[in-house]
Amino acid sequence: MTAKPIPLDPHRDQPVLTAGAPLAQAKGAMLMAHGRGASAEDILGLALELRRADFAFLAPQAANNVWYPYPFMEPLERNEPWLTWALAKLESVLAHIAAAGIPPERTVLLGFSQGACLSLEFAARHARRYGGLIGLSGGLIGPNGTPRSYAGSLAGTPVFLGCSDVDPHIPLARVEESAEILTGLGGQVEKRIYPNMAHTVSRDELTAVRAILDSLAA
Repeated sequence: MTAKPIPLDPHRDQPVLTAGAPLAQAKGAMLMAHGRGASAEDILGLALELRRADFAFLAPQAANNVWYPYPFMEPLERNEPWLTWALAKLESVLAHIAAAGIPPERTVLLGFSQGACLSLEFAARHARRYGGLIGLSGGLIGPNGTPRSYAGSLAGTPVFLGCSDVDPHIPLARVEESAEILTGLGGQVEKRIYPNMAHTVSRDELTAVRAILDSLAA
């Protein structure tokens, strides 16, 4: 009987786009995870809006523009092994940032939509002090009732969660649950729910993100 071949990680060799200051000279770094069907170039465009030329911005590209194939509230095993590969991609970029001399305490994780779900899940599974954690239209991954026995502590990490109250992809209840869980993990969570907002990033959210970067730089 022929053994099934082990699939190769499609995200591993995808590029990581950069903007802002070189890592060796930056006051801090931001790891930016794009949404489903989008690209690293798309999410990196937010760096201009954040107006922090002294930060390094790094945006990994997902293979075929998708981090994992099914909606984020599907059973976890349905999105495997892509979810594990996607989390490993974030971990490798964080390791690259740390090797350049910027520790997690000065690194902000930001994601939008599928990238927000991925970033929040990564931080929960690798809880420690980060420079910041930002989920724009996202929530922790898995169906209702998923065990959330994460280890470690976010140790006061500033956490910002922004989402519409009628987002077609992100149930409001999951944003509320994520806020509670991340608070329980020791995050300093700020949650803003926007009435009737589309699935997008608002000016108010960018202002909140900029405040986190300004505080970190200070």
